[in-house]
Amino acid sequence: MTNPSPRGTYLTISEALRARIAEGTYSEGLPSEAEIGREFGVARTTVRRALRALEEAGDVATVAGVGWQVAGGSQAAPYKRIMRDLLDRIRTGELPAGARLPSEAQLSESYEVSRGTVRRALHELETAGHVQAQHGVGRFVSPAP
Repeated sequence: MTNPSPRGTYLTISEALRARIAEGTYSEGLPSEAEIGREFGVARTTVRRALRALEEAGDVATVAGVGWQVAGGSQAAPYKRIMRDLLDRIRTGELPAGARLPSEAQLSESYEVSRGTVRRALHELETAGHVQAQHGVGRFVSPAP
C-alpha cells in the first residue's frame, strides 16, 4: 500500500493549477483528472477536490462534453455549438422557414458528436421556437413570428 497524501494536498494542487492558469498554460482547457492525478501522484478524488476548490473560487468551470475549462474561456458545450451554428444558418437564410433540417444521424456525423448531443441541441431549438418537429417526418425551421 502506498503512503497516503498529507492532509490539504488538494490545496497545494489547486494553487499549482491556479498559477498555471494565470500563466496561460491551460488556454485549450485543463488536462483530464487522470492526467493531473498522475502528475501529482494523487488519487482522482484529491484531484476533484482541487478542481472543486478552483471552481468555487471562479477560476475554472466544467463544460458538458468538453471537460474542465478556465472560467470565461471560449470553449462551449458541443450542443451549444450546434445550436449556434444552426441558428446562424437560419438567420442568414441558408435554412429558410419551412426548410427541413438534416437528420440526427447526418448532424451527428457532420459535427462528430453523439446523437444524444444532437438531440439536446435540437430540443433546445424546438423549445425556443426556432424549429418544429413533425413526428415521423423530421424537423423543420419554424416560420418567423
